[in-house]
Amino acid sequence: MISTGTDILSYSLSGAERRSFHALGADVARRFDAVTGNGRAPVDAVPAGLRAFLREFSLTPPRAGFALIRGIEIDALPPTPEARGYQLPLEHNTTGNLLLVADVLGSMTGYADEKDGALAHEVHPVRGEEARIENTGSVNFGFHTENAHHPMRPDFLGLLCLRQDHDRVAVTRMSSIRDAVADLSAHTISVLRGARFRALYPTSFIRGESGERPSSRPHPVVFGEDPEYFMRFDLDNTYALDDDGKIALEELTTALDRNRREILLEPGDLAVINNNIAAHGRSAFTPRYDGDDRWLRRFYSLQSTPEWVRDIMPMPRVLPSLAEIDAADPDA
Repeated sequence: MISTGTDILSYSLSGAERRSFHALGADVARRFDAVTGNGRAPVDAVPAGLRAFLREFSLTPPRAGFALIRGIEIDALPPTPEARGYQLPLEHNTTGNLLLVADVLGSMTGYADEKDGALAHEVHPVRGEEARIENTGSVNFGFHTENAHHPMRPDFLGLLCLRQDHDRVAVTRMSSIRDAVADLSAHTISVLRGARFRALYPTSFIRGESGERPSSRPHPVVFGEDPEYFMRFDLDNTYALDDDGKIALEELTTALDRNRREILLEPGDLAVINNNIAAHGRSAFTPRYDGDDRWLRRFYSLQSTPEWVRDIMPMPRVLPSLAEIDAADPDA
């Protein structure tokens, strides 16, 4: 069932806020490299109501683990790209708007292993990659928390809709571990809390590499204390190291699906997600490759980065490769 929005936390920009946030985003976008290289974006200039909403979301997340911001103005767009690796020009207003939201929540961050460290990611279908389980595909995308394989996963992510799919069937799915636990037994929760799972590196992190995909160190899928549970899970990449773990993952998958919410994002809608509480996914759709296909933009936001990681970052806001992190990790 597609949620109407009446049962989810949302903030709709007023006309004045829409114009103000657009102008601020456009200005920040024009200075994007300087702003991201020198520190934080001018978040105090974000409309006060929106800024308060985002800060409350980060400090006291809703049980569902996500919220919607509606009414972001989008400047003229080129045709939806067909090639992987396309980047909307930095000066597009949405680049600045995403940076501002990410920096209210934490700090906009990229990964050197993914998309060459890009801070804003283009999410659109690519011809020939329809079946890939990443942002170039168009098949059903199972529930996942972002970068479940990584020791420094995003605390938040944002998904801004630029264009819908032609048939309006590509719904964004959300499911919170804090809702799903009601359908899990105490035994299953106990199993999921054990360090008996690994996560394969997603294909977006190992583009061009051959051989067996590497995986994370053993980790729990559920952590935290009732009722403030957290989750680290990727349906397509998380696997268990024993039979009890396999059964627990199956039960978790069923519980997440049973508690899912489906949202048909409209252009100008930005979904902000607590990546430790809500898993997200997407239903399948059929691209036409005619310049009007579905197109979202994504950001990651981290609330803190260890000093030893900052010391080896290749550029501001970009986390080093996993190989470099593993080599420098003082706890390894």
